[in-house]
Amino acid sequence: MNSKLIIEHIVGWLKSYSDTSGTDGFVVGISGGIDSAVTSTLCALTGKRVIVLNLPIRQFKTEFDRSAEHIKWLMATFKNVETATVDLTNTLESLETTFPKEVQDFLTMANTRARLRMTTLYAFAGHNRLLVAGTGNKVEDFGIGFFTKYGDGGVDLSPIADLYKTEVYEIAKELGVVHSIQTASPTDGLFADGRTDEDQIGASYPELEWAMEYIAKKETSELNDRQKEVLKIYNSRHNANLHKIDAIPVCLIPQNLK
Repeated sequence: MNSKLIIEHIVGWLKSYSDTSGTDGFVVGISGGIDSAVTSTLCALTGKRVIVLNLPIRQFKTEFDRSAEHIKWLMATFKNVETATVDLTNTLESLETTFPKEVQDFLTMANTRARLRMTTLYAFAGHNRLLVAGTGNKVEDFGIGFFTKYGDGGVDLSPIADLYKTEVYEIAKELGVVHSIQTASPTDGLFADGRTDEDQIGASYPELEWAMEYIAKKETSELNDRQKEVLKIYNSRHNANLHKIDAIPVCLIPQNLK
């Protein structure tokens, strides 16, 4: 993997897309994780205007601090980057007093958090003629659908969605992303016990990448017990989340009915 050339390619693609669309740059939500750190840095390298938003909602202090550390580094490194912090905790709590109690299960309210952040990103983007840059990687976006529909999946363009998580880490190293983010365990930050993505999914990103490649290449090699388990986890999540991965179904009307 040639990280330098991949960085140049993505930066050129981002700049070209923004130029063609007549927009002035990008908005990126910063989570304290590797994907948003890499995405925001790639956007900054275009030289276009970049607004990075810290959007805490009952956030763990360690995650908020990593976000703040990355934003500080980004602004010290690039003069075209600006920032704002919008605490959405009160907004979520307002919805909690409005929604019927019976719909407020954990997953529903976790997805609501992501959708509040998406709404905020688009408010800044629309007002400033910017594009919302997605932070999803290949396994999350096209493998197991590990994102919120119309939440972190609601974006204008996806600069790192053809990169595996392990490749995103390589790009981060080349870019010089702050050490605390490079070494932090991936997490969505939604669980009070601080569980990681691997804790939730039951498999690591390298394992999920192996499964995605195994299926794509239609391999038939004999599998050990762990590989069988990972493949089961991958297929289960992939099939359950096809409604997020595939395009929205459209009911096509036969010509003879029109």
